[in-house]
Amino acid sequence: MKLLYVCSHNRCRSILSEAVTNTLAGDILIARSAGSHPAGEVHPMSLKYLEKAGYPTEGLKSQSWNDFEDFEPDIVITVCDSAAGEACPTYFASSIKFHWGLADPSKLEVNADEQEEAFLACIDEIVERVQTLRGIIEENQDKGDLHKVLLTLEASK
Repeated sequence: MKLLYVCSHNRCRSILSEAVTNTLAGDILIARSAGSHPAGEVHPMSLKYLEKAGYPTEGLKSQSWNDFEDFEPDIVITVCDSAAGEACPTYFASSIKFHWGLADPSKLEVNADEQEEAFLACIDEIVERVQTLRGIIEENQDKGDLHKVLLTLEASK
């Protein structure tokens, strides 16, 4: 099953989500990430704290959702509020779409210890959600059932 994480700039939350998903659920999900208005580079702290938490960062890059027209994701998850409000391209029309609101640790103006804490907390939240998502996918192989369960999960957050 293919999953695409989307945020506006594809430099932090969607990148974190891609790395965590491919590590924890790479046997059942192929995760990628993209931005509606990509920054063109991954936030350096995203890479730093992924590595610190034990996740590989090789191959992670900031890219446009237009680069994924041929990817044909089964699931599209927006991870920032601004991307959630944007209309997805028509080539994602058949994808199951839902939203995970994640706070952006890269936007905080705090000291280094607090920034590390914020990044690691975001990664922990993604880990929890990916583990839940994995269980749901394993139990709901029918796409219609999967869509209903995922929307219920979204509403409960």
